[in-house]
Order: sequence, then structure tokens, then C-alpha cells
Amino acid sequence: MNETDRRNPATSIEDNGLTTRGTVYYNLSISRLYEEAIRRGEAGLSEHGAIVARTGTHTGRSPTDKFIVRDADTDNTIWWDNNKAVSPEQFETLYADFRRHAEELDLFVQDLVGGADPDNALPTRVITEYAWHSLFIRNLLIRPKREELSRFVPKMTIIDLPSFKADPTRHGCRSETVIAIDFKRMVVLIGGTAYAGEMKKSVFTALNYILPTRDVMPMHCSANAGPAGDAAVFFGLSGTGKTTLSADSSRTLIGDDEHGWGADGIFNFEGGCYAKTIRLSQEAEPEIFATTRRFGTVLENVILDENGVPNFDDGSLTENTRCAYPLHFIPNASETGRAGQPKSIIMLTADAFGVMPPIARLTPAQAMYHFLSGYTAKVAGTERGVNEPEATFSTCFGAPFMPRHPSVYGNLLRDLIAEHGVDCWLVNTGWTGGAYGTGHRMPIGVTRKLLSAALDGSLNQADFRTDAHFGFAVPVAVPGVDSTILNPRETWADKSAYDKQARRLMEMFVDKFARFEAHVDRDVLNASPQPREAAE
Repeated sequence: MNETDRRNPATSIEDNGLTTRGTVYYNLSISRLYEEAIRRGEAGLSEHGAIVARTGTHTGRSPTDKFIVRDADTDNTIWWDNNKAVSPEQFETLYADFRRHAEELDLFVQDLVGGADPDNALPTRVITEYAWHSLFIRNLLIRPKREELSRFVPKMTIIDLPSFKADPTRHGCRSETVIAIDFKRMVVLIGGTAYAGEMKKSVFTALNYILPTRDVMPMHCSANAGPAGDAAVFFGLSGTGKTTLSADSSRTLIGDDEHGWGADGIFNFEGGCYAKTIRLSQEAEPEIFATTRRFGTVLENVILDENGVPNFDDGSLTENTRCAYPLHFIPNASETGRAGQPKSIIMLTADAFGVMPPIARLTPAQAMYHFLSGYTAKVAGTERGVNEPEATFSTCFGAPFMPRHPSVYGNLLRDLIAEHGVDCWLVNTGWTGGAYGTGHRMPIGVTRKLLSAALDGSLNQADFRTDAHFGFAVPVAVPGVDSTILNPRETWADKSAYDKQARRLMEMFVDKFARFEAHVDRDVLNASPQPREAAE
């Protein structure tokens, strides 16, 4: 086994039982990973210096191929209605087959950290078959200082081998693709997919399992902070605007996707961003656009023109085109990845029904109701088989990554909101003027103006009406915003069609929330949508 040991790792892959007749590359720099990825034909270059890779068949996550080992420790702690199980014996067989498969491969190792709070950090070793995967995860997780690598000891290991093909009969999985997690040994095995996002979401899943036992709330959210340190948290599924809306030049970016919230405030799990680039423009999203022209950025499934210039309007491979870059590529990014207690919580929903207002103020009970409901639309391309937006209820705005029962996260959120007096808002970045196919997406300029008013506190001074269907408070007028768009019914040409859609969505909320009724207090149940008289 040849080892490129440029940073003197404290441990080797042999600690995970891995040996190879190939070369092991430890903690390569950006430039060296570029060289290896291009030399091996894994990726190319854009005109502006970003590395460009394709993920093949898998252009999004494969949630139906994700499994957790069911043993004595996890039997009563995992939310098995939401997570698939494999036995310890099946995982051991899979692990042994991964080790055999790795014997003929060159391997790339990155020693990284999940979690900017030292008290809750998860040192993670990521072993990959592809050089560009090593660069991707180096961008996305927190990079220890050079001098720290000589004493780095991982608490979790991810082994990502896209060329490995799982055997459903032998390994207890569903297909040739597998993402398997053993929380006892803290080992993640990823095979049969080259979609790099599986690695970062495995770290998130692990932190979602670990942190609640420490009274720390793991969150699928972005976060930023104003000049006075007034932090804001943005919940939402991929494609609803977490990355876009948190990248605000007037505020400090804490992170774009995954955070923890505990006694000392909020902290980023990551050291980078993984932004959607489909229809990305310099005018609408200048900070993110600029990262696509940087050496070190990974462009994933982005089409280049004949001159090597990215065409962000081309979704021929997937609507889920992405760029992965280190956080410091955003000019106003936090150097620490940490902030104090949040002042505002924003719950983002891409409402494909066109029923929700562009913004609504929530009571604490309503906030917990909508957090557990997690209503949004799956945006095209984020998962395999999703080709156009469809209504979904993803509890905690991140059900695919929640190993524990949603009530665990909901109760943590409720207690933290109450303790710190946080303002809560529901923001619709989806459709207005009609449902998907008839209406149009909410203008991002409108969303930004409403968010600015919410975050600076001025929106609280507006006049509000009580929504006739959902009971939350909706502003009647906001400076610089057409008042018509604040009342979604008025944006529909056919008002009776709006009423029908609203009733349909109300019924879906009530039906989906039934599974949580035994786990919440009466005030949360009373936050359920129900017919009521509109109050001005």
C-alpha cells in the first residue's frame, strides 16, 4: 500500500480494516485534488476555474436506499416508521464486501469535522474512491488547521465507493445502491451512487441522532445574523430558498443548510455550502453566482457551452444542478460558524397549491404545528423520480435525515422558542396567482422585502388579518409590496377555485398531522387549519 502522507495523519485507514494495493492519499490540498480528478478523467474544468463533475444515473439523493443498523441500542431510539433497518449481521457482511472491493482501489482520505461548536463537534474521516468526492467533502465540512491533523482521531468514518454494487439478497438492501449507517461503530457505507450529497447528509443524520441526547436541537436550516448579532434561522427543504435567502449581503452568513441550537446559541455543522444552480443568475443571486467562478468550487451536473462557460439554464441532466464551495467564498460569511440565540425563525414552504400567503406570523403553538407538519413541495430533481414539484409533508422540514421521532425535535424547538422569546414566521416561496401549472413562483424581490421587514422588527408594527383557513396572522400592507399579493385569494382569477384548493390543503394538513396528535399539547392541536371567520 502506497501512502501519500503529506499531513501525517494520526490514524490510518487500516484502523477501519481497510487495505489496498493502490495508493492512499491523505488530506490532499485543493490543487492536488484537481490534478488527480482531471488526470483520472473524473472531472473537467470550466472557463473560470471551477471543477465540473457528473454523477451519472444518480443526480439526487436515494432516500429509499438508506438503512440504519437495528440493534439493542437503536431498537427503541430510532423512528422506524421513517427509517429502514438492516441487521448487524447484514451490515457486517456489507462492510466486509466494501473492504474487499477497496483492495484494488486508490483511496482519498479527508479528516474533517461536523459541527463548529467544539463541545458538540463530530470529527469525521471520509474515505472516497473519487478525487472529486474528496474535494467536495473537503469543501462542505469544517477543515481542521494543518497542525491539528497530526493528532486527529475520527469519531465517525464514511466510506464512499461508487463502483461498489450492493446485492439486495446478501446485504438486506433494496437495490445495487446502498447508504448504510451503524451508529454503534459510527461507520457509514455508501455504494452504487456517485451523488456526492449522500456524504454530507450522512454527517447530518449522525448529528441528528447524537445531539438531542445533549439537549441540542439539530436543524435542517440556513442561518445568518444582522450587524447587531440578531441571528435568524431558515427552515426548509432543498429548493425552498434556504441558501438563496440566507446569502444576504447585509447580514453575516452562518451557514446554508445544517445547524445546531443549544445553550450557547446556534452553530453551523458545515464549513461550506451546497447551492442549487438551476437558473442561477448574477442579478438575482450575486454572491452564489460569484462562487461558480472560483478555483476550488465543484460544479455538479452543470452543462458547459463550447467555451467552457456554465449554462445554468440547462437542466438536461437534472434540475438538481449544484455548486459546492467553502463558506469563505461568500464575502460576508462568519469566520466562526457560530452566533448567539436567534431572534427570528423563518419556516420556508414552496406551496405548490398557491394557497399560502407570502408571509405569516406564527404563535409558538402554530410554529410547532407547522414544524412537525413540514409542508412544502419537493422540487424537481432533488430526489430521484421527482420531475416536477409535488405537495409533500416532510416533518421537521427534513424527514429523510431524522433518525429519532419528530416529537423529540419538536419538543426541543418548542422549549427553545419559549426560553428565548423567538419571533416565528411562515414564508411561502412557492406559487401565487394559482397552483403549479397555472400560477407563477413568488417573486424573489417580494420575498426579500418581506423578510427584511420581519428580521428588522418593523413587520411586527404592521396591521394584520387572521387567515380564514389557517388562523395565522397575515400583514395587510407592507411598504414597497403590492398589497394584492399579501392576500393569495385576490391573486387568483377564479376565487371559487382558490377556496376549493384551500379546503383541499386544509384537509391534507389535518390528515397528515393525525400521527402526531398523541405527542403534542392541546394548544398545538388547536393550531390545526379549520374554517373560521377572517378577522381584520
